[in-house]
Amino acid sequence: MIEIGKWQTLKVIRSKEFGVYLASEKGDRDAVLLPRKQVPDDLKAGDEIEVFVYRDSSDRPIATVRQPLITLGKIARLKVASVGEIGAFMDWGLEKDILLPYKEMLGKVREGREYLVYMYMDKSSRLCVSMKLYEHLSVQSPYHKGDSVKGYVYQLNEKMGVFVAVEDKYQGMVPKQQLHRRLHIGESLDFYVSEVREDGKLNLSLNRPAYQQMEEDSDMVYQVILSFDGVLPFTDKASPEVIERELGLSKNAFKRAVGRLLKEGRIEIGERSITIKES
Repeated sequence: MIEIGKWQTLKVIRSKEFGVYLASEKGDRDAVLLPRKQVPDDLKAGDEIEVFVYRDSSDRPIATVRQPLITLGKIARLKVASVGEIGAFMDWGLEKDILLPYKEMLGKVREGREYLVYMYMDKSSRLCVSMKLYEHLSVQSPYHKGDSVKGYVYQLNEKMGVFVAVEDKYQGMVPKQQLHRRLHIGESLDFYVSEVREDGKLNLSLNRPAYQQMEEDSDMVYQVILSFDGVLPFTDKASPEVIERELGLSKNAFKRAVGRLLKEGRIEIGERSITIKES
């Protein structure tokens, strides 16, 4: 049986000027055409060849020896070639672009941008792609707490946080309470594993673990105080909103950084301000 959307080894059952017909068994009624321009010179009747099968612009099954960028049931990054009335068409390395239906989008997509998508077959047995990745990402990752990973933002949830495809394969999320900047679908960023959950999913942070992040944060805070002419007009008792707005840090991270600077003798803390300590 010939399968749409997959690589398979088929046998040549007959040859025509415009190509050769392939089937899984001799005399198969579901024979598929491999166009002449893709037929190897030495291929003859009875020979086997590995091909990928998809549907052409007339919705007929057709074989190719070209390498598609994605296959059925897999995840890959594809570029938007155009946006039309029924969805976006994405370049997947073959002659006919593949459809990303509007109902499978998570936010607006733009021509020329790359997005991480999953290939599926719709109810009409047509190959399509979807931005809805949650059910298709693995929870069997090799990562541990503190590891640095590459991640792709694929979904935003106001109540829960930001969903991330780690290394384009594994299920990850930045919990809402860990978000200190706005992220956007399609962004690729460096993340740190803050927790490996019992179900295998990864909780992520944009910041290193506290013991690694403190030195970087304290240097940044020191530079911010310098930019205020050496006097920061608030202390670590300020509201979390003020601290996040001015420094992009959580209140706890700010307090750790200030504590480090104080211990190093680089600052002085007053009732309403933090001052660079004169050497």
